[in-house]
Amino acid sequence: MDVGADEFEESLPLLQELVQEADFVGLDIEFTGLRSNLSGPQQISLFDLPSEWYLKTRQSVQQFTICQIGLSVFSAIEGEANKYTAHSCNFYLFPTTFGILDSEFSFQASSVQFLNQYGFNYNKFLKNGIPYMNEEQEKKIRHDILTGNWRVRSSPDKDQIKVVIDEVTRWLDLAKEGDWMTLPGITESYDQFKQNIHSLFPVLIDTKSVTKDIWKEMNFPRVSNLSKVYEVLNSDLNPTKNSGPEIVHASRCEKYVETKCPHEAAYDAFLCGSVLLKVAHLLLQKVHRIDPVPESSFPQYLDVLAPYVNQVNLIRAGVPKINFSGPDYPGIRPPILILSVKGWPGVSEQQVYHKFQNLCKFDVRRLTRSQFLLLTNKFKDARNILKEYRGHPTLCISLYRYWRHSPNVNCLLQVCGIVTAWALLAFTLGRSGP
Repeated sequence: MDVGADEFEESLPLLQELVQEADFVGLDIEFTGLRSNLSGPQQISLFDLPSEWYLKTRQSVQQFTICQIGLSVFSAIEGEANKYTAHSCNFYLFPTTFGILDSEFSFQASSVQFLNQYGFNYNKFLKNGIPYMNEEQEKKIRHDILTGNWRVRSSPDKDQIKVVIDEVTRWLDLAKEGDWMTLPGITESYDQFKQNIHSLFPVLIDTKSVTKDIWKEMNFPRVSNLSKVYEVLNSDLNPTKNSGPEIVHASRCEKYVETKCPHEAAYDAFLCGSVLLKVAHLLLQKVHRIDPVPESSFPQYLDVLAPYVNQVNLIRAGVPKINFSGPDYPGIRPPILILSVKGWPGVSEQQVYHKFQNLCKFDVRRLTRSQFLLLTNKFKDARNILKEYRGHPTLCISLYRYWRHSPNVNCLLQVCGIVTAWALLAFTLGRSGP
């Protein structure tokens, strides 16, 4: 079901009822772009701490806007064993114009081509998108109204906006003490971001995080996207194919019964929820070591999914996952290597990267004028490059040791050495004096 501004008010009560009674909800979001072409230190890197990764990603994503949100609401069918109905909805969004508020955002050509390829309805997005604003914009609008410092741009809704603001202003004149609400500002930090997400979604499960672990154990073929994962789980390769949960599409949501719509938000949300149920059933079968598992239910699935709750997979970062309910867990990753360059004056990080890219993929970070740190996410790449460049006359690669190679530690040791030498000299001269 596609929902734009015209249909939103009518659909909202039903959606609220469905979500309140649901067992869980699948969610997918489409943007007008994915990642801007940041360069140098702004690029995502394996060296990044979670807070650095978040700030870089946030800065990149803020240049784009959400064009579609997909929800797939899964509810167990009463009286039917392990059977679920899915209500799938696409919501087209478009930034609102209100008063002097006039948002700017970018399109990424590759993203437009990608969504075009899969039939994205840009006409509905641009002409009938549901208007929205973020918390900071809403806070500013409220402040402007309260202080009387508001203006209206020329727009089709200009007269209507004036009427609304006048009504709010009159209400403020009659409001009693305590009849107001202040929206807290967001401090847009990594820890606050985690708190905000955890508050909105107390139980968050990342389908990719769950699937990665079970995929290797089941020896399933390698797949590159969510659609392929869904196909494998619905094929004879899945030993629990015939005993797993049954999922049916609700009325008014039959579009996906026969039609595949990859990268349409509601369809991807449906795939996410379906994959989660089927993988959870695999995990449950693994625990009980029998198939079919008697009386499979969503609470049982939640029990076996407990290790994955609030753990969201990260791509290219210093840790493998974000933990939204507590501190992030350190990941096991290959050691950092240090490259010392001889006879290559003025060498840059980019040149170092291109030097090794045919052998293995490394993230590169400059340490000193002639030294660089190399980091990969594959242990075999680290071993291969150490072996390949052993004894190289101009490119010396070894394991990085903080206490040995850090410029800060070396500087501190040099200072300590100088101070110690002067202290010994002063002590010696003092003893040899009259």
